[in-house]
Amino acid sequence: MLHLLILRYRTDEAEAEPYMGDHVRFLERHHREGVFLVSGQTVPTSEGGAILAAGIDRPTAERIAAEDPFVKAGVAEYAITTITAGRVHPSLAVLLGVDESRIRGTA
Repeated sequence: MLHLLILRYRTDEAEAEPYMGDHVRFLERHHREGVFLVSGQTVPTSEGGAILAAGIDRPTAERIAAEDPFVKAGVAEYAITTITAGRVHPSLAVLLGVDESRIRGTA
C-alpha cells in the first residue's frame, strides 16, 4: 500500500518555523527507515508539503503523521489518502513492492 500524506499549515507558515529542525529530523528518520519515498514542500510553500510513504498499513501511517513535530505543536495537520497501485512503471515496482502483474505493459 502507498499513502499520500498531505501536510497543511493550520497557522501562518512563520509560526511553524521554530519546529522546522525537528520536522526535518522526523522526515530524515523515516526516509532512512525506507518508509518515506518522497517528501517535499508545496508550491507555494505556504500551503504545506507532501509525503509518499510505502511498506506500512494505514494505522501506521496515521501514527507516524501524528508524531510529526508540526502536528504535535498544532501548527499543521495531515490528510492521508491510501492508494492501492493499479499500474506501476517498471523502474518503481521493486521499490514499491508491487506484484509484477501490475507493472505497466505486462498486464
